[in-house]
Amino acid sequence: MGEPEAGSEFANGAAAAGPMADTQYILPNDIGVSSLDCREAFRLLSPTERLYAHHLSRAAWYGGLAVLLQTSPEAPYIYALLSRLFRAQDPDQLRQHALAEGLTEEEYQAFLVYAAGVYSNMGNYKSFGDTKFVPNLPKEKLEQVILGSEAAQQHPEEVRGLWQTCGELMFSLEPRLQHLGLGKEGITTYFSGNCTMEDAKLAQDFLDSQNLSAYNTRLFKEVDGEGKPHYEVRLASVLGSEPSLDSEMTSKLKSYEFRGSPFQVTRGDYAPILQKVVEQLEKAKVYAANSHQGQMLAHYIESFTQGSIEAHKRGSRFWIQDKGPIVESYIGFIESYRDPFGSRGEFEGFVAVVNKAMSAKFERLVASAEQLLKELPWPPAFEKDKFLTPDFTSLDVLTFAGSGIPAGINIPNYDDLRQTEGFKNVSLGNVLAVAYATQREKLTFLEEDDKDLYILWKGPSFDVQVGLHELLGHGSGKLFVQDEKGAFNFDQETVINPETGEQIQSWYRSGETWDSKFSTIASSYEECRAESVGLYLCLHPEVLEIFGFEGADAEDVIYVNWLNMVRAGLLALEFYTPEASNWRQAHMQARFVILRVLLEAGEGLVTITPTTGSDGRPDARVRLDRSKIRSVGKPALERFLRRLQVLKSTGDVAGGRALYEGYAAVTDAPPECFLTLRDTVLLRKESRKLIVQPNTRLEDSDVQLLEYEASAAGLIRSFCERFPEDGPEL
Repeated sequence: MGEPEAGSEFANGAAAAGPMADTQYILPNDIGVSSLDCREAFRLLSPTERLYAHHLSRAAWYGGLAVLLQTSPEAPYIYALLSRLFRAQDPDQLRQHALAEGLTEEEYQAFLVYAAGVYSNMGNYKSFGDTKFVPNLPKEKLEQVILGSEAAQQHPEEVRGLWQTCGELMFSLEPRLQHLGLGKEGITTYFSGNCTMEDAKLAQDFLDSQNLSAYNTRLFKEVDGEGKPHYEVRLASVLGSEPSLDSEMTSKLKSYEFRGSPFQVTRGDYAPILQKVVEQLEKAKVYAANSHQGQMLAHYIESFTQGSIEAHKRGSRFWIQDKGPIVESYIGFIESYRDPFGSRGEFEGFVAVVNKAMSAKFERLVASAEQLLKELPWPPAFEKDKFLTPDFTSLDVLTFAGSGIPAGINIPNYDDLRQTEGFKNVSLGNVLAVAYATQREKLTFLEEDDKDLYILWKGPSFDVQVGLHELLGHGSGKLFVQDEKGAFNFDQETVINPETGEQIQSWYRSGETWDSKFSTIASSYEECRAESVGLYLCLHPEVLEIFGFEGADAEDVIYVNWLNMVRAGLLALEFYTPEASNWRQAHMQARFVILRVLLEAGEGLVTITPTTGSDGRPDARVRLDRSKIRSVGKPALERFLRRLQVLKSTGDVAGGRALYEGYAAVTDAPPECFLTLRDTVLLRKESRKLIVQPNTRLEDSDVQLLEYEASAAGLIRSFCERFPEDGPEL
């Protein structure tokens, strides 16, 4: 589970809308761009650790190219076209040509920002919110620049062909293309364009029947002459149809009949990309620090070669056992946020270096976890029988390849491993550092006298919130289960539901999971529970002491953490689609729900006031009365958290949906009038920052760190130099 920072979509200024597209679908010219700083972390690595990190980074970057194929039909062609252009002329040289062709400075900058956005999101849809973005300049002008470029002179057929393939789709904003989704709802490449939600459900049942995971698959449907559908489930692997010695996967590659429909299981999806990943993992293995790392990489290699998720699970088991390594990494088809059905994983890979000072604080938090769990507002019977002590480290990211960079992660996502082997928590320190550098004049919806305090304490308060959210949020609470033999994991006679005063009436049967029961709300509900635990426990003096805050500073950290949450709840409205009455981002929906709970507490704890900005346009102010956080806020959160946990523990789907969907409903009812406020939020929204990452380069046997300037041009250069030896073929 990846954790984006609260309100991180809004780290920088919104440009005034040009005459082109709706601002929702463009990236503004003054978008914030930050460089990831890992110079000090890299300097402290030994030569062997640097070689290990270098080859893992190469594997991650190559694998990240698969995300283009997982996003939209045109994304790989747009990427190939941009790479051709900037390989022939760097951003400064191309600028001279563009201005000579009649572009204005603003139009050329808009093109650079678009290109940087495609590289950052690994495609032409935002990784946070799943909205399409298009170039903010006339299509005819961009066409002139592309067809008159150096690249077009060197490779006329190829460049013209790429433009013909993706030019229209690059700019099109017809309704179905505006968001990712399945069938008529939007665009996805996890399924062929003719698949519906019914096809997705049938395929999931088929995969379950064969004990195959959906994580590394895509689904393709063909309809024959008689109108009968034929399905192909394609696994990601280096090997295709050629015979192999591995029996685990080869026995699965065949034709099946399932509920009257033919299914064919094949493999070889993303084969050329995964071939590169495997080559680099083989090289990294030579420099592994211990046998856990060596075994882990051997299983990952098997997984990507054969198309086996079971092999990836075996690798993940060794990864969990590799406690506190200097160089930390994870790679594979991991997060399922962007599959419209919610079960296929997007490729990601990261390489990071442990930050020892911050990790020491997290270790103290882990040591206090069992005591702190007792402070949570539910009876002991609703807490896990034994707390599996996880590894919790703060990392400085060297490489994060995929569609976006989270602020914290709690993985692996395989439920069977999480229950028996445990998991790892990581907080990505240098990502948090750049994602917070908020400029005062770009801070929306806060009172003037809150802004300085907010800027001063937002970073430290978020360290505390991420720690509590990942460790004691996702790490707490018990599910009541009856196993296949009929035995219960709780005492039916003595355990009482604190909400009803009666014995427990519902629970999970054998084979049922949190995700399978709560399906479409499971992800957001769980994020809401974890965020609420963070707000609730940050009031505990011991927690703040662990992070080094006492007295007035501790009070400021609490205030800013709560203020950040209520502001994020308002900012969340950007991710709600009124036409479909649905939320497009699990974490943002969770933050809106918390805002509703705190507003409902009344007594002036939280107020939202519509105002008019200095520019004469609608604005709003969020206020939090800090004197009432403990007296009004804490009891309201306590009641809400207890209800969330009891409904989760007892598997009460009807009760859980009623509670959660009730708070998540967006209406124009007074006093808040949220639908009207949403227009204000969209008017004032700020685009998520772009992050420039360094490269590593091998010179003889020495690994160099290459850094780039924090600008759209710097980000483009970093990608052009990332694949120098085989750029064109990719």
